[in-house]
Amino acid sequence: MPCTPGRVNLPNALTVVRIFLVPLLVVVLLTEFEGRLVLGVPKAVVAAGIFGFASLTDWLDGYLARRRQQITWFGQVMDPIADKLLTSAAFISLVQLGLAAAWMIAIIIGREFAVTGLRSIAHTRGITMPASSLGKLKMGSQVAAILLLILGWGPLQGLAPLGQLALWVVMLTALWSGVDYYRRFTRLMAHARVAEFEAARAERDRKRVS
Repeated sequence: MPCTPGRVNLPNALTVVRIFLVPLLVVVLLTEFEGRLVLGVPKAVVAAGIFGFASLTDWLDGYLARRRQQITWFGQVMDPIADKLLTSAAFISLVQLGLAAAWMIAIIIGREFAVTGLRSIAHTRGITMPASSLGKLKMGSQVAAILLLILGWGPLQGLAPLGQLALWVVMLTALWSGVDYYRRFTRLMAHARVAEFEAARAERDRKRVS
């Protein structure tokens, strides 16, 4: 499917909305409200609602972009950035609240930066590294862990142990998918070097003949 120039459309608007929800989520989570209520609603429920809606826009903007053939350069660049901003802000806030271990979050966020770096290097060689099934599983487990931890911090405290278990799943999946991305990266780079060598040899042979 062709990639059209960046312009305002519904999928791109949803991506922008997700970015603007990030600071709102942090404010709700880290601000001390009287009685831990926001307009009479437990702030954990409000925060979970914000995060849940933002996560829904992640799925919806991709679906609409493919369905409407509105895949743009802006969307391809900003969508993963918006995802990383959302999950990183949520995880760091959870560390601040004492709901998640800092070392686990450091591994999870470090994996994000590492994979982004590998994708950027591949892009400079004209190679695209789409999200793998492991990467999608990692994203799904992140959403589940964050929602469970936030709600378990609020009125549904019985969900807290499930949130901790889900966090372990996130970390292990992040490590697993990170290794998978690195293996794919080295394989694609090797194929690219072979292709470049063969192209250079063909060009050299052509010049000899001429």
